[in-house]
Amino acid sequence: MTAWRVFALAAIVGMFGAAAAARAAEVIILVNQGAASAVHDLVPAFERASGHKVVVSFEVGPAMMQKINSDAPADVVSLFVDSFDDLVNRGKVVPGSAVEFARAGNGVAVKAGAPKPDISTPEAFKRAMLAAKSIGYSRVGSGLLAARLMERLGIADELKPKTKFIEGIPVAEAVARGDVEIGLQQTNVIQPVAGSDYVGPVPPELQEYVRFAVGLLTRSQQPEAARALIRFMAAPENAALVRKSAMEPPR
Repeated sequence: MTAWRVFALAAIVGMFGAAAAARAAEVIILVNQGAASAVHDLVPAFERASGHKVVVSFEVGPAMMQKINSDAPADVVSLFVDSFDDLVNRGKVVPGSAVEFARAGNGVAVKAGAPKPDISTPEAFKRAMLAAKSIGYSRVGSGLLAARLMERLGIADELKPKTKFIEGIPVAEAVARGDVEIGLQQTNVIQPVAGSDYVGPVPPELQEYVRFAVGLLTRSQQPEAARALIRFMAAPENAALVRKSAMEPPR
């Protein structure tokens, strides 16, 4: 091959490479604890499929709203479905951009090596809660479902003296430390904690779900790539990635 042809070929390759680099974008997604496991599996698949890079900013507790309210650099936010009306009304999320992509029910954990209570039926679950020396769950998200469940079972008042609200750490971590005997939290959050054993999900007849959506922040600097990430996360063909994380696709 002559020198000029080599040069021309190199130039063409370089132009295509530059064009691809120009199309690639870096997208920042804010993620809370509840949806972190699903995002962990969805993001790498999106990066491979799109060529875009995604920076996951994992936010715990008030830090999420602090970042949203301060307009910190970010393109996409994943939160509870019922959070998005307020964010749209306050001009933080683009109207019509939020899409539900995952849900998770509550599960039960005990300290590693401790006897696992029978929670296979509603009656067995009720007996296990009444027999426990202490019970822990959070004040938000799945914790609200746990509290509502105890009300439905008619045992909320009886459990009140031995119920502890866990804040700042996963509930299963409090179980592992011996702070509470039984913990309730989302199935995808309560399982991976060392020092605790996962008993199983709440019986189907009693199960409720925390629902998660993903939406485009109005301050996004990469709205096209951000919308592509949102579409990918909610696409039915990617439901297997959601299930892999011990969550479920929306129904």
